[in-house]
Amino acid sequence: MTIEQIKAWCHNVNLNTPGFHGFAKALMYIPRPAKLNSRDYSIDLTPRLLFAKSDLLSLMVKSRVYRYLEFQSISNFHTFENDTFGKMSSSKEEIFTDQSLSLATKRSLMKLMKFVFEYDSEENKQLMAEVGSTPFLKFVNDKYKLSDAQVNELCFTLGLAPTPNISTLAALARIRRYLNSFNVYGSFPALYSKFGGPGELSQGFCRSAAVAGATYKLDSPIKSYDPLTQNVTFRDGTQVHVSEKVICSASQAPQGARNVPERKHQVNRLITIVERSCKEWFNEGESAAVVVFPPKSLDSMNNYPVQVIIMGAGSGCCPAGQCIWYLSTIEKDQRGRSDLESALKKMEDSILRESEDGGFDVDLTEDDVIVRPDGSLSVINSVKLGKSFKEFAPKEKLTYLFKLMFTQFTSIDPLDSHTGAPSTASFDDEGKTSVPGPDQGILYSQMPSTEISYDGVLAEARALYTKVVGSDDDFFDVDFEDDDENSAPSGPPAGGVGAAAGLQDESAIIDEDDEDFKDEMDFEL
Repeated sequence: MTIEQIKAWCHNVNLNTPGFHGFAKALMYIPRPAKLNSRDYSIDLTPRLLFAKSDLLSLMVKSRVYRYLEFQSISNFHTFENDTFGKMSSSKEEIFTDQSLSLATKRSLMKLMKFVFEYDSEENKQLMAEVGSTPFLKFVNDKYKLSDAQVNELCFTLGLAPTPNISTLAALARIRRYLNSFNVYGSFPALYSKFGGPGELSQGFCRSAAVAGATYKLDSPIKSYDPLTQNVTFRDGTQVHVSEKVICSASQAPQGARNVPERKHQVNRLITIVERSCKEWFNEGESAAVVVFPPKSLDSMNNYPVQVIIMGAGSGCCPAGQCIWYLSTIEKDQRGRSDLESALKKMEDSILRESEDGGFDVDLTEDDVIVRPDGSLSVINSVKLGKSFKEFAPKEKLTYLFKLMFTQFTSIDPLDSHTGAPSTASFDDEGKTSVPGPDQGILYSQMPSTEISYDGVLAEARALYTKVVGSDDDFFDVDFEDDDENSAPSGPPAGGVGAAAGLQDESAIIDEDDEDFKDEMDFEL
């Protein structure tokens, strides 16, 4: 949304306007309104990352929806520890050459990495039956004797686990997701769509469906639905007769709805726009990064991780010299908001410390610093560095142009958020709601989960499709016409990974025998 759209959205959320029931307690702060040109911003309420090896990316290639989008890479995944942000060695080469790791730690990490790829093999079937439901943190500490910092990086940064209570099986799947996605298209594990996240993907699929004959009535929420006549009345007074099914977002339920999935889980979000490029956190040539604050790493002694997606001007979401920070946690109510504020303060201190003109000086010798495999400096003498951090006094303050804090509700348990399969508790075997009422027969989609990747989205779409037609055998089994000149958009902006710059190594995600399709693509990074 633009700034003006967010202002209107906040107003509706706090008035509990129908259609906005998935959110609560929206607080917005704009200290210098004159500095913000509303249309210069594209702000997501629920930002998402797309792992390079994922079912959704495969579907976008198959359906050619990718042609309506432009993707850029994101390779920096930082972990906050010891009052600074570190980047973990996540490949065999990096682990072997990382001088900050002991030989014993390197062996343990390599054994764990090997197990991540083999945990579901026949050889490990008995072991996983015993430890699969065991908390991952306990399993990896008992078996591999890694430090807390290394376990945090594996579980919360590479795996993006939203809770420390995650099981061994779920955590291993998340870590493998990251490792499998690395080097599919380059030396990065994830991508994001320019000019906005889920909204851009939605528009891509909507545009593709419109070409195939779908009809859209915009800005027209449902006012009521009569399950007997199957007539839908919109808030503008117009009506339509439904001959098949109604699929509805839980936040758009008609008046008197009795079958909306229970939204008992929370995610608290804080979105800020800062007047700084934040290039210090990005890899060369990129405009985005991920930062994770593991449990107990903040002054607020957070029980759950705080996850941060950072988007710079190159993402197409804000002007040059500015940056958007998206912070989120599944911690509830005021405790969650306190964790977000604490994380924000750490980020502010860090970016001022790391910037060229931030005024941070520390007297390091050659013995204090090593060069890691990716060419970045890694400080060994954490005692000296920590003392300097505590004594750090910035020469300037970070300028905030915009802050938005709100609570979002979902019915998807955080422990299941990466699967995305919707609860079927509100449906009977015929695909109708179980409780008679004005929404009987409506199929509800889930509110966005706590997951910051798109994992699980396709599973939910498939589940809804099955409810409509009774089977998923022909899900997206569509003969997409090979008519580039007539159906493709007029060339998106250059400079990204995707429609403009090409998706490299398509054989990793499409049928290798589809020669016509491969010929169509321009695989060039």
